[in-house]
This record gives sequence, structure tokens and C-alpha cells, in this order.
Amino acid sequence: MTDTQAMFKLWFKYPPRDGYPDQDTEGVWAVPISPSTARVASAPFHQVGVAPGDVVRFEEDEWGQNWALEIIEPSGHCVVRVFPEANGPLGWNAEAVNAQFAMFQLKGEALSDEFPLVAFDVPADADFRAIKFLLEEGSLSGWWQYEVAAAGDAWWAA
Repeated sequence: MTDTQAMFKLWFKYPPRDGYPDQDTEGVWAVPISPSTARVASAPFHQVGVAPGDVVRFEEDEWGQNWALEIIEPSGHCVVRVFPEANGPLGWNAEAVNAQFAMFQLKGEALSDEFPLVAFDVPADADFRAIKFLLEEGSLSGWWQYEVAAAGDAWWAA
């Protein structure tokens, strides 16, 4: 990740979704590129279709918040969110989930200790086929539920 002093919160608005907190905005870390563009630097927990590395056009509102308008350059990264099953073999343990993906050099961030949803930034050069296999096997084995929140053609073709 880049020097945090150069980063700022970039806000996204999205429609409410079943099974998600009752909110319609999410802030992610971003690195400025120009006065109106930035590169996303963190994986979102709620937003769909946005991944680290994506270049986004934004505008600042009258209160100084920066709102995403559109993705102008996708990064090829994917975002996968994994929610461990409380009664599963890993328990409600984000670190146990991270350990399962360590072989791919992936380290996800947990939303909180109370809600261990883990958001993974999957780089464009990762072994998509093997990661997809692990996600599905873990789901079928009762370890977790997962969703692919952002992905390009390479992910779906793997």
C-alpha cells in the first residue's frame, strides 16, 4: 500500500442490498492521480464492481467529501468477499480464512471482529482457477460463504 498521508477517502453510493447493512455509501482508500482522478487502494466491503487499482473519476461536494463518478480504467484486480460460517471448521475467525488463502499470497482485511467478513484484493496475475476452486470447495464444505464483488473477463474465463 502507498504512504497513507497521500491517501484520502473516496466515497461510493450504491443501492441497498438484501443481507447487507442498512446503508447506501462506502468509503475506500484512494491515492490521488489528478484533481479529479484517483486510484483505489483498498478492497471495498459493500460496493460492487470496484477493485483496488481501478482509476476513478470523482468530484468533491460542498462538504469536502470526494464522490466517485465512474471507473475510467479498470485494474484487472478482483474483489472476493468471504464470510466464515460460525459453526464451520474455521469458526467465525477471519485469520483462519486468511490462512486458507496464504498459498496465493492473498491477505484479506476483516470488516471487524464482530463481523468477520474478509475482503480480498485478488491481483490480475493471480491463479484465478485455483482460487475459484478453493472458494467453491470451502463453500461446499461449510467453511464459508463468498461472493465475487468485482471481476473481469479473465476471472470468469478461468
